[in-house]
Amino acid sequence: MTLLKETLDKLYREYDFRGRLGFDPIDFPHRYSDPADVEVAGFIASCFAYGKVGLFKPVIEKILGPGGRHPARFFLNFTLKDARYLKDISYRFNRERDVVCLAYMLGRILRKRGSLKNAFYGFYNPSDEDIGTALAGFVDSFLEISVSPVYGKNGIPPGLAQLLPSPRRGSACKRMNLFLRWMVRTKDIDFGIWDRIPPSKLIIPLDTHIARIARCLGLTRRKAADWKAAKEITGSLRKLDPQDPLKYDFALCHLGIEGLCRGMIRSNCTFPAGACNP
Repeated sequence: MTLLKETLDKLYREYDFRGRLGFDPIDFPHRYSDPADVEVAGFIASCFAYGKVGLFKPVIEKILGPGGRHPARFFLNFTLKDARYLKDISYRFNRERDVVCLAYMLGRILRKRGSLKNAFYGFYNPSDEDIGTALAGFVDSFLEISVSPVYGKNGIPPGLAQLLPSPRRGSACKRMNLFLRWMVRTKDIDFGIWDRIPPSKLIIPLDTHIARIARCLGLTRRKAADWKAAKEITGSLRKLDPQDPLKYDFALCHLGIEGLCRGMIRSNCTFPAGACNP
């Protein structure tokens, strides 16, 4: 564990966070200065941050475009009359009506709670082990909104459900946890504007890249990239840094994307001998 910590700490210290900014969806909230705009842009960007960066970034650009310099104001006032601004926007599993419905739900939440921060804080209890319970409540608050004005009937279609995963359903909630990392952590390129939640309560944004490299490093033995695996990996990282276990996330994610750790085969792993524990 000591060698692993030394290896990951060195990786963290030397990683060029700013240099990689343009290759990460966090680039979008960094375009704004008002915290209200940062969190709304971050929420939209994280929801669609799946697949290849070159494919999802143009989609996020189109969704945020109508809001100009103040996307929070646009989505706060969003009604179905504004659906014309999102016409013909779709991405992989998400059809145009899914995008419109997410915007409609977001507007309802903002008008009711004032901000996404307030909405999340309404479910957060400092005594909770991590943010899992609060995240489930936060997602439920979206899913409890009637979608019949958008779809003509109630019931959450698959394209919308894919945008709003929940720990209750066992999902790793990669994109939601990514959004929470941006909002909670105060270091590197994260914003730290949700200051009532300590970074130690965060759960790692787990995708196939992080899952592969985590198995290579012995941070988990679970094969499924689900909520349990995300908690297990975070628990392992918490042993290395109890206060800020997700400080390794950005670098590990991009190393995974670049293929620098190919899973369980030692000869294909570029970490020092002894650092991995397959």
